[in-house]
Amino acid sequence: MATPTPRPATLDDVARLAGVSRATASRVLGGYGFASSDARARVGAAADHLGYVPDVTARALVRGAGVRLVVAVVGRDDTVFDDPYVHRVVSAASRVCAPHGIGVALQWLPFDDPSGLVRLGADRSVHGVILVNTTAAALAAVPARLRGRVASIGIGSATVPSFDVDNAAGAGAVLRHLYATGRRRIAMVTGPRWLSCAERSVTAYRELMRASGLPERLVTGDFTTVRGGSAAVETLRRWPDVDAVYAASDATAFGVIAALRERGVRVPHDVAVAGFDDLPYAAISSPALTTATHPVDRIATAAATAVLTRAPVAPSTAFASTLVPRESA
Repeated sequence: MATPTPRPATLDDVARLAGVSRATASRVLGGYGFASSDARARVGAAADHLGYVPDVTARALVRGAGVRLVVAVVGRDDTVFDDPYVHRVVSAASRVCAPHGIGVALQWLPFDDPSGLVRLGADRSVHGVILVNTTAAALAAVPARLRGRVASIGIGSATVPSFDVDNAAGAGAVLRHLYATGRRRIAMVTGPRWLSCAERSVTAYRELMRASGLPERLVTGDFTTVRGGSAAVETLRRWPDVDAVYAASDATAFGVIAALRERGVRVPHDVAVAGFDDLPYAAISSPALTTATHPVDRIATAAATAVLTRAPVAPSTAFASTLVPRESA
């Protein structure tokens, strides 16, 4: 007959061996509340003798500290989970939280109904929340119970600090590069127009076109490769003389290049193409993509650290974006 595997020691076992109440043992092992020095010594000795391992989840729930950080992503549908940008945010946040025994969960917030934030605020297992693709409606939906433990990657508010890339400066650097290399008929494939932070690069584009006396040629995109391809086709149809396309994301730019090639348009000889993000593939694509940096890992690390520590931070923190010129433009 097999020997039964000994069960793990419980808090009740520790209390019984130490000769104290369960509540006293819990206070000693949890590091909160009052307990005499004698009780602390006996509980510690009992826990060591039994090899007691505390339930981190239960302890966090009792103290209201939470055991998971939620990355809440606003989107029109759950395809936002497929966005590599979101994956990078979750990965960076996980690296910050892992040493503290806090997990990271991903949740979709429907664009037209961000009320899920109220439920997150009431959930004692939630240590804090990082908002991604933040909208004004999402900021307005943040409950008072989440204040002090929520940060935004995107726009912020008086009670929600923001961390984001200075994409206006990055877009401006790319556009000035296109202009400096002789391009004058520059079209732009934007990000989703409902996303407030995506409009900063549109503003940079419009300002440069206006200052240079050039016409605006805007096509709405959604940061995806598929839409980049269809936007390129639309651009050629509307403006056959286009000589450059600035895409608001690298993924969009890859779709633009593929669609242009399918139609016999040479990049960059006929049409220059530039993106934004500096994804790893941008350096090895054919042609290698001219783009601007987007330090997602640093941004997400800063946001996760702010939520984890709950330390005071500036209302808004902008991370620099720099031009990375390559073969495509």
